[in-house]
Amino acid sequence: MSRIMFSSWRPSWAPLAAASLLAACGGGGGGGGGAGGFGFVPATLPPGGSAMSEARPGTLQSCDDLAAKAAFSNTVYTSATTVAAGTLVVAGVSTPTPEHCLVQGQMNQRTSSVDGKTYAIGFEMRLPVNWNGRFFYQANGGLDGSVARATGGIGGGAPTSTALHRGFAVISSDAGHSGAQIPTFGIDPQARLDYGYNAVAQLTPMAKNLIAKAYGRGPDRSYFGGCSNGGRHAMVAAARSANQYDGILAGNPGFNLPKAAVAQLYGVQQYAKVTTATTPAGKPDLQTAFTPAEMTTVANAVLARCDALDGAADGIVADVQSCKQAFDLASAVPTCGAARTGSCLTAAQKTVLDNIFSGARNSAGTPLYSGFPYDAGIKGADWRQWEVANSQNLDTAAVGFVFSTPPLGTSRPPGIDFALGFSMDTDAPSIFASTALYTESAMSFMTPPNPANLSALRDRGSKLIVYHGTSDAVFSSDDTTHWYEQLRAANGGDASGFARFFPVPGMNHCGGGPATDQFDMLAPLVAWVEQGKAPAAVTANARGPGANVVNAEVPADWSPARTRPLCPYPQTAVYMGGSIESAASFACR
Repeated sequence: MSRIMFSSWRPSWAPLAAASLLAACGGGGGGGGGAGGFGFVPATLPPGGSAMSEARPGTLQSCDDLAAKAAFSNTVYTSATTVAAGTLVVAGVSTPTPEHCLVQGQMNQRTSSVDGKTYAIGFEMRLPVNWNGRFFYQANGGLDGSVARATGGIGGGAPTSTALHRGFAVISSDAGHSGAQIPTFGIDPQARLDYGYNAVAQLTPMAKNLIAKAYGRGPDRSYFGGCSNGGRHAMVAAARSANQYDGILAGNPGFNLPKAAVAQLYGVQQYAKVTTATTPAGKPDLQTAFTPAEMTTVANAVLARCDALDGAADGIVADVQSCKQAFDLASAVPTCGAARTGSCLTAAQKTVLDNIFSGARNSAGTPLYSGFPYDAGIKGADWRQWEVANSQNLDTAAVGFVFSTPPLGTSRPPGIDFALGFSMDTDAPSIFASTALYTESAMSFMTPPNPANLSALRDRGSKLIVYHGTSDAVFSSDDTTHWYEQLRAANGGDASGFARFFPVPGMNHCGGGPATDQFDMLAPLVAWVEQGKAPAAVTANARGPGANVVNAEVPADWSPARTRPLCPYPQTAVYMGGSIESAASFACR
């Protein structure tokens, strides 16, 4: 059981299906989660800020006639139906589902004057009969394009509970385009803005109006959550919609997503230098750049240098910052001669890997994105999927049509050819460009306007929790750490009264990896907002045999139910004595 410790235009692009994009980027209803049945463990209270009043429960007054009662500008409700109490499969487990009203519809339907396509902001909203008085905006992942089931993720991997199960009214949207329009919706300037931030701005007042008509009053408290691109949506909402939300949960946030996508293309170019085979299409086979055995050798070398820095040799690098000083690829991993055996790297491989982990750069050496920490989770399947597979399709599509201005994908071949032909000197700056037609650059419409300035959120008493796996291959946890340092500096050296950042050692992109990746961040966020109990730590579970969904990358020598405290940065979990399988043996220091 987990615990929370408190204190007070080219047809060849078409095969990129929306479903695969969402799955790869952590999207989907209830994406991210934690174990059910969480209890609270009191701890010493660091400053947590004042509390808002607690939400009051309510009862659904109507459903079938809700569409007529909740009329809203430029909004069409296509259905409003009662869903009987029953079960809802969450991460492979059937969980009792409350009776609720399912409302589906769309906003702002229009025909583009640029590409001639019809666009709208599609949505669904689930309103439980027995309501807890709260609203949850579920931000989805990838390039959006699908109205995922509106259940509301609570953080981490393989949830057994959702916001809907806890009584929240939850909305989900496609962010203004359909799956069939991925990625070419980026040709339409308004569709870009809807995806970046405007869909949230449009849907939030509509959803609150719908709640008011359904329950006879609006929500007492409003929350926002998502992981991956959903985490980016959350970070943007913290800056752009601070007056609308009381609590925001951002997981593995790609708040510099255009930069991260460019960095993925840089990675393709680097990996191509050390491939040993070609694909049937005659392209460099990125899978051969580094074999799984070679990445396991690197991960084991990281553990050899860094595992015990927190006081326990337990397969977890908790002290990521100290590991930066302790680990050096050149000296920690043997250098191969002519033969690659899996237990060493060639000099060329070491150069490529260090280039990638140091961060993308142009030919002048100017950084284009953050570097990444070496961590134990780099040997896993999720890390590999992002590095050598998604980088050739998801990121080329996103940069080609959505993030470059004007869209480069309309005149260039897709896939790996796009990545290999992308210039870090002349093409990378296109994410900062604007034109008379595309009046906002990708770095304007995709990112928080000023990530370190969350004064509006702070001053109204709202709270922000951010978590990030330190083995995320696509969005760097170092980038999030740097953001939090800037936020601290902008708040006199301490932002913990309203914003806390929880690194998750070993976790990959929103879940997985050799990590205790199952946790609940929504409950502590609510308690922080409504009771003033700031989270001093959040206890996370491993998902070994017996878990609702087994994480195949939990090492065999771990207890299948291992727990660890996730600590708010800059604290790390330090071993204090006792069983290394129990969170009670560690303290945040």
